[in-house]
Amino acid sequence: MADKVPLSVVVITKNEEANIGDCLKSVQWADELIVVDDFSQDRTVEIASSHNAQVFKRRMDVEGIHRNWAYQKARNEWVLSLDADETATPELGKEIGNLFAKGTDFTGFAIPLRNYIGDYWVRHGGWYPAGKLRLFKKDNFKYEEVGVHPRAMLEGQWSCLKSDIIHKGYPNFSHFLESLNRQTDEEAKKWFKDGRKMSQGLAAQKAIGRFFKTFVIKKGYKDGFIGFMVAFFAGLYQVMSFAKYWELKKAKGAS
Repeated sequence: MADKVPLSVVVITKNEEANIGDCLKSVQWADELIVVDDFSQDRTVEIASSHNAQVFKRRMDVEGIHRNWAYQKARNEWVLSLDADETATPELGKEIGNLFAKGTDFTGFAIPLRNYIGDYWVRHGGWYPAGKLRLFKKDNFKYEEVGVHPRAMLEGQWSCLKSDIIHKGYPNFSHFLESLNRQTDEEAKKWFKDGRKMSQGLAAQKAIGRFFKTFVIKKGYKDGFIGFMVAFFAGLYQVMSFAKYWELKKAKGAS
């Protein structure tokens, strides 16, 4: 593509010096790069600026609110949302360029995520293609304003692209567990805030169900030991969320 694509790539960051360079290199075909940084203490901002990104500072509060704020900084009608540990494949760049050249009546597109644990591409267990709405008209899109796993909401019709975003978010199982720990903190707070009715029995039932669905129904077993661990962590998510929810209720004196 000789000309830049009239698209704003938006990335939110905090201490992402190890990843942000590769992320921004992969989308140099876009005519605007925006980084919204949560006051990083490393070289994230310096590296982002060296890749011609416009950097805004904002403290992360609620994920959905933070992301929606970031998207409104884009000057273009269309936004591609990436995380700092993600890169766009060359094929995705070409596909988006061709899409913009032809025009479209859709207001959003889901993009497949190629997720890795270490150097292993997890192909089963519901992890691929696992398309997510990442390319959208900013005025037609918003995230639910909650702190964990906010739902994507789009006005209009959407379709799917064929090319991938590469997500190398888990260098090892230790990192995976750290992420699980953070996410279950927020999940427990969400349950408590919403007055969710949860019990030990229900948590166990959900944990077993998640494991079975991931490992058997979605064929996680085809990924061998890594597939087993992915399924195990899917079940553990429910148990950890309940344990933290139980602690919150106990601390607040709730029944």
